[in-house]
Amino acid sequence: MGGQYRITGDKYPRMRPSRRRGRLAVLAGACAAVLGVLGWGTLQLIDVFSGGDKASAAGAAANCPAEASPSTGAAGDAAALPEPGRITVNVLNATTRSGLAQKTADELKKRGFRIGEVTNAPKELDKKVTGTGILLGPTASLKTSLSVLGAQLPAAERRTDATRKGAAVDLVIGNGFKGLAQKAEADRATAALTAPQPTPGSAGKKKDC
Repeated sequence: MGGQYRITGDKYPRMRPSRRRGRLAVLAGACAAVLGVLGWGTLQLIDVFSGGDKASAAGAAANCPAEASPSTGAAGDAAALPEPGRITVNVLNATTRSGLAQKTADELKKRGFRIGEVTNAPKELDKKVTGTGILLGPTASLKTSLSVLGAQLPAAERRTDATRKGAAVDLVIGNGFKGLAQKAEADRATAALTAPQPTPGSAGKKKDC
């Protein structure tokens, strides 16, 4: 270079990039990252408030089987159990107390049952029933007529006879008989026969769906 100014010595100035520009670049990158995070969070919030939960619930409902309504089972049980007015009861006295069969038959009639024979028990049972009594009927009556009659005398033994004809059932009064159950208690026991029963293992089990 000519002129007034000359560079002397063996060291020359180096051309360096401005430190201010580097700081601006770093700051811009940081701002972009923050804005990206904020944008992602905003989208998540919009998804939650606009139906994200509904979609999750719908998916859970699709994966969980529907539970059967308890009322369906109750209706089926109620249809299978006959009303007292459709049950014919033969009242047989196997004790030495006279008039017990007639007294019991009269009370059953007040409670809606149809009364058949009222007499002493047959020889094979007479004076041989030590308990409260025996309820005897055809095989098909075990979970129908005998169940309904059993609500009137819960402690009685229940028996069925496959060779028995007809639908009538017997109430054989034993030596331990002190009377039928109180009407209110018998009504509750009858109502419980049609109540839905929980399946084994279902009580206390939490649904994971």
